[in-house]
Amino acid sequence: MNSKLVICAFLLISLFANAQNKAIDSLNSLLKTSKSEIKITQLLNQIADEYKIINPKEMIDYASKALQLSQKNNFKIEEGNAYHHIGNANVILGNYETGLDNFLKEQTIFESELKIKTLKNQIDLKNGLARAYGSIGFIFTEQGDYLKALQNNFKALKIFEETNSTEKILKINNNIGVIYNTQGKYRKALVYYEKALKIQKEKNDKSIGITTTNIGLCYFYLKNNSKALEYYKMSEYYFVKFPNPRGLGELYNNYGTFYFERNDEKLAIEYLTKALKIFESIEDKFGSADTYATLGSIYLKQNKYNLSITNINKSLQLGKEIGALYRVQDSEKDLSTIYEKLNNTTEALKHYKLYTKFKDSITNTEIAKNSIKAELNFEFDRKQILQKAEQEKKEIYIEAQKRSEKIKIFVGVLFLSSVSGIAFLIYKRRQLRKRLTLEKELAVYEQKALHLQMNPHFIFNCLGSISSFIVQNSTDAAIKYLAKFSKLMRLTLEYSKETLIPIDKEIESLQNYLELEQLRFNNKFDFSINKAQDIDDDVALPPLLLQPFVENSIIHGLNTTVKNGSITVDFSINDESLICIIKDNGIGIDKSKESKKQLVTMHKSMALNITNKRLEMMETSTTQRANVKLEEMNEDGEILGTKVTLVLPLQYSKS
Repeated sequence: MNSKLVICAFLLISLFANAQNKAIDSLNSLLKTSKSEIKITQLLNQIADEYKIINPKEMIDYASKALQLSQKNNFKIEEGNAYHHIGNANVILGNYETGLDNFLKEQTIFESELKIKTLKNQIDLKNGLARAYGSIGFIFTEQGDYLKALQNNFKALKIFEETNSTEKILKINNNIGVIYNTQGKYRKALVYYEKALKIQKEKNDKSIGITTTNIGLCYFYLKNNSKALEYYKMSEYYFVKFPNPRGLGELYNNYGTFYFERNDEKLAIEYLTKALKIFESIEDKFGSADTYATLGSIYLKQNKYNLSITNINKSLQLGKEIGALYRVQDSEKDLSTIYEKLNNTTEALKHYKLYTKFKDSITNTEIAKNSIKAELNFEFDRKQILQKAEQEKKEIYIEAQKRSEKIKIFVGVLFLSSVSGIAFLIYKRRQLRKRLTLEKELAVYEQKALHLQMNPHFIFNCLGSISSFIVQNSTDAAIKYLAKFSKLMRLTLEYSKETLIPIDKEIESLQNYLELEQLRFNNKFDFSINKAQDIDDDVALPPLLLQPFVENSIIHGLNTTVKNGSITVDFSINDESLICIIKDNGIGIDKSKESKKQLVTMHKSMALNITNKRLEMMETSTTQRANVKLEEMNEDGEILGTKVTLVLPLQYSKS
């Protein structure tokens, strides 16, 4: 028996309609007196939007008129809006393929316009594009294609964050949470529910109770009963503050399941009875059917077969009325089980046959749905490829026009210069070219070194080694050494621009850094980097966070070790934190401090101070633990090395 996810109206199609008819009448009055074609087009789109709740066919009619006028006058933003309204209307009518086609046209328009429009239109165009992505994501959510749904929702979220569209950010975060919840990825769902909840608290949003209910449900599935109960009680408060009968009914249902799982059947029945009373008062047959089914399960567990049969029959009847085949199937199966316990084999067989019948019907429906899903995916991919090819063709044509004149003027000169230069370099100055290239790259890396959070002693030592190779005419060796150093520099610069990077990218950077340090110290130490199997690929952490600690192990932990140095870096997940442990078998903290007195340690102190400040900022922004602990490892008074433990918030990359 499962609790029920409350999916509220956070998708881009609103479910609330307040005084639509009055609004439509007012807009029609303005339409009759308007002379400007752009104003008429905007009014037609506004009227179409008002019709989406009460009459989707009228919505298509007005949006089609807006589309015709916008195409005639090249009103691109209004053309995109018209496609959006036509797409929404078709989704409401269940025509997902037609809806998707219109959303893709909307997407293409806004993508094209963003490349050529002035700054004053940028926000409207970006929001239009994000809206298109969100609508496409909604269709794929409905079709059960969660990968494409997430891809489009993340695109929408990124743009809405750029335009600071708070209400849209709230909706998209909830959409993503619902998708992860449906997939059973409750920790990821919590990340996005919490983001939505933060906005709802700031704006005193009326739908906040639904979000807290879904958060409580996630904690229930994660077996964190105290947290689940905390958020359920919070939801109860919000449903009183902002009345929502259906949301409150679903909350009571979740309470019932919660207490049933804890074997408090009396309290479970009490909450389920409250839920039933609410559902019947608002004529919510879906909610009533679920509640009767849960009550039937409780009475079955108590061996109160007559009460169980009564409630399951009510659930069965409601399931038939609303066409909920899963509810009918489950009810028939439960009835068969009960009659079997009562040794009524005739009724048990009868209901088992009905259960099999509905099960087959559901299977056939799923097959048909999967067929539609496959067709929809094929059409989506095909249209995406065609649109991308067309867009690339346009861009190539425009770029070619811009450069054609320059090419005509300089093509002869460039050709002669290239041929002469290549011949000169090949036959006359091959060694000089290598040397000049190396010296040029060295100058570039000396400038880049100022921006890195790695030890300048290490960087300039490497540069000194390469310079020595050049002086000695060992250009091939210098190139090989420089290639490794170049890769590390590129990775470090690339990642330092990001707030979060996937864990595999951080591991790659550490791997390159440690390999180069091995070369520098003539393989005086070995190392290993290990990632636990339960860590997802999209788990992320701030870039260059571990490097100062690894460098500290090498310079101050192993530098004085004669041989057999060892460094291990381990990543694991504990509760809701990412644990990073760095160990070395060096001289330990106390002896390391003594040796440091003889060295210049300003950079290292600065690196560790920066790292501590970064951890403090992470803890503040995520409201989760972020700290570091340094300790000596010893056994029977013998120093075995140093251990650094970083506890970081569990975060995920959007890429």
